[in-house]
Amino acid sequence: MLMALAVFVSGISPGSGEPKGKINRFLSDRVVLKCDKYPKVCHIKGSAGSDCCKNKCVNLSTDVSNCGKCGKKCSYGKICCEGKCVNPRTNEKHCGKCGNKCNSESSCIYGMCNYA
Repeated sequence: MLMALAVFVSGISPGSGEPKGKINRFLSDRVVLKCDKYPKVCHIKGSAGSDCCKNKCVNLSTDVSNCGKCGKKCSYGKICCEGKCVNPRTNEKHCGKCGNKCNSESSCIYGMCNYA
């Protein structure tokens, strides 16, 4: 089986040593599905996200270049949490990272709850 695969990939017919152009051409003519024409490709397992922005699959909830909507970039030092640009060094609901909520007795300083 591996020998047959090696022959197929190399494009050389067994025994002849001559390349077969059609096989090489077949391997180089891969079909690339782009999300602008095929938005469902963003729902495939392993995709960066389920939304399509500028022909790329993204997650609008966490992508700093497309935060909440396509093209909305978070400024320096901010991260995208739940589709909003936040400062993780001071945000009480997203302290240090998305979803890290400080309790009522503490505040978020330098990305840590109860810093002192």
